[in-house]
Order: sequence, then C-alpha cells, then structure tokens
Amino acid sequence: MSKIKEGQLALDFVLPDQNNKLHKLFDYKGKWILLYFYPKDDTPGCTKEACAIRDAFPNFKKLKITVFGISVDSVESHKKFAQKYNLPLTLLSDEKKEVVKKYGVWGRKTFMGKSFLGTKRTSFLINPEFKIIKIYENVKPEIHAEEVLNDFKNFKSFKK
Repeated sequence: MSKIKEGQLALDFVLPDQNNKLHKLFDYKGKWILLYFYPKDDTPGCTKEACAIRDAFPNFKKLKITVFGISVDSVESHKKFAQKYNLPLTLLSDEKKEVVKKYGVWGRKTFMGKSFLGTKRTSFLINPEFKIIKIYENVKPEIHAEEVLNDFKNFKSFKK
C-alpha cells in the first residue's frame, strides 16, 4: 500500500458516482479538488462530515473547489445516502478497494476494542496542476469543511 505525501502528484483513477456516472480524476485538471475518503455511508461521523460539507458547499462552489467523497460503499448505498441528506456533492464508489489502497487510506483500525480493516478518514487537497497541497489525517468530521476552506484561502494567497 503506497503512502502518498504532500507535494507529490495525485494518482489518477476512474470510479462511478451515486448516479453510476464514471469520473476520471485527471479529467478535472485545472481545477482545485478535495478528495475526502470516509469509512461508511450513513454512520454518525460520516454523516456529520458530509452534512458539514453540504452546508459549506456554496463556499466550495464559489471558490471553484470540486469535492469528491470516496468510500467502499456501493453506488446504491451512495445514492440513498445522498438523497437522505440532500448532499450536493459527488460520492464515488470504490467497492474493489483499489483507490483507497492506492491512496494509502485502507488499513487496520480499532473501534470499541475490535480491530478490523477499513477506510481511514483522510482528505487530500489537490491544486490545478494535480499536486497534493495538503493531506488531512485523523479528520474531525464536524469542522473539516471549514478547515479545508480556511486552508484553501491561505494556499491561494501564496502560490505553491
């Protein structure tokens, strides 16, 4: 499993969204991108994170940041999750676990004393040249959207 570092180029992939439309990351060249990996649709932390991004979505749009949420849940699960919480963002399904492994966010986790394999809540802020500007590990779901927006404004004020 590769460990991606800040300053490195993002890795390309093709995944289906909640409407089964395919998205190729490199088709978004020239745009700022937030790739946020999350463990599971419709769980407390993931719902808080998705709803915080939803609530801040007008700011992401205004700043021209494309947001992709990625989990190993199915297209159908994503569709239900997006509809239930009125999520305007694109949720990508990585059921084969190829992208989570490629980005180094699939691994051993512990929850309530049990150890298991799963997606680590991690985000990557990618600039228009596909350079990874910031990696967010151990994301706090409630504040993540604002954290990214604040960092984005700082990155825009000096060219990286």
